[in-house]
Amino acid sequence: MSESSVPHRVDVVVVGAGLAGLTAARELTAVGLTVQVLEARDRVGGRTVNHTIGEDAVVETGGQFVGPTQDHILRLAASVGVATFPAHDIGSSIYVKNGRARRFAGGVPPDPTSLPDVGMLVARIDRAAKQIPVDRPWDAPRAHEWDTQTLATWARRHAATDGGVELLDILLGSVFGGTAADVSALFGLAYVAGAGNEYTPGTVDRLMSVAGGAQQWRFHGGSQAISIVLAEQLGDAVRLDTPVRRVEQYPDRVVVHSDTESWVARSAIVAIPPVLASRIDWSPALPAPQEALFQRMNFGGLAKCEAVYPEPFWRTSGLSGQALFRDSDVPVSSMFDNSPPDGSHGVLMGFVGTWGARHRGGRNWSDGNEFERRGEVLRAFASAVGPRALEPTEWIELDWTREQWTRGGPTAVLPPGVLTGLGRWRDTAFGRVHWAGAEHSDYWNGYMDGAVRSGQIAAAELLSTEGEHSWNNAS
Repeated sequence: MSESSVPHRVDVVVVGAGLAGLTAARELTAVGLTVQVLEARDRVGGRTVNHTIGEDAVVETGGQFVGPTQDHILRLAASVGVATFPAHDIGSSIYVKNGRARRFAGGVPPDPTSLPDVGMLVARIDRAAKQIPVDRPWDAPRAHEWDTQTLATWARRHAATDGGVELLDILLGSVFGGTAADVSALFGLAYVAGAGNEYTPGTVDRLMSVAGGAQQWRFHGGSQAISIVLAEQLGDAVRLDTPVRRVEQYPDRVVVHSDTESWVARSAIVAIPPVLASRIDWSPALPAPQEALFQRMNFGGLAKCEAVYPEPFWRTSGLSGQALFRDSDVPVSSMFDNSPPDGSHGVLMGFVGTWGARHRGGRNWSDGNEFERRGEVLRAFASAVGPRALEPTEWIELDWTREQWTRGGPTAVLPPGVLTGLGRWRDTAFGRVHWAGAEHSDYWNGYMDGAVRSGQIAAAELLSTEGEHSWNNAS
């Protein structure tokens, strides 16, 4: 038998080296268990990715923002020495509608045809969200009614004009990577309900805002720095370029197989997107309803595009660098100032999602060549902050729909009928296999905080079931 065919023996195998998997591994090693983290990519961090600009400045091409009530990611970051700084929020924002740019302050643009509807819709969403138990949304009094319609249908029933619904789509574009027509009303309302913590109800404003909201802070050194430090602390317990292909379960153990090696463990934590977890070869097979749920937890379609400039020139014009776009020819839904905290470079970041593609005759933005993609986004930036935006010194883009080990972004979204029919199976342990990942969190689902929460919960559940006794200490 070759060395590679001899199974390794550990207490727990963790599949996935994103924030959820690394957090779970940290919790387990802290009590003395041996852990092997297996990551398919050639890096750690999952949906957090740093990109270096200049000599040592960093921008993020994945998840990056944190805010109040995201207590778990903030505590974890502080514990590994990664500090926060305020996201830039000084100056006027820009609302671009049909090629015309208008300045505004606050989170909602002053569109006279839509503003009253948006204000009313936001208030109705917040009221409805308060009726939803965050940990079991299918038990909400109107759960089945809301889960038989899309969020767009629900919104139209409470709006006087289509303009309010369209503006709601823009606001949600970077949250879901899709539109209100893509998600169940129950899912959308539950998502808002989870934009808080055990003591603070979720609201649309907290979900969407910079000051006081989910976009209030960024991390020094980029959000991926947290995972990099965690992986360094775990050392050889983290293996890269090791996709898991098969998981076998037995009464007293699990066996996890990559292409060339195997690991025998007491238990496993699978911390990858549910749709990818469903594609692992399971023996025995996943319970049918759990497999059906995971297969339906498809991600939205989102890309992040960033243009780098010698300086954040828009600030001298009193602009914040933030913009919302409502134009059938613009693929960008929203824009932010993503410059380093010292202002050594100016960086504009835009979210490009299926909202933009769908409103341009169905052609996918990512189907164009790089010159076309770049040009469309830069023209959108220029419509908001002026022609200097057309001439960046560097261009960065990451289309998450083309990432093999993610398949979309920023999070999994559920269409009508799934949450009430299958939602109970989302976090149900499968024998000795426990689940983690941002999509397995009740609060801040799809966010970095949700990922950390889920890793902590999965580790705690495993320890409560299996105990802290290590195989290595067996007599």
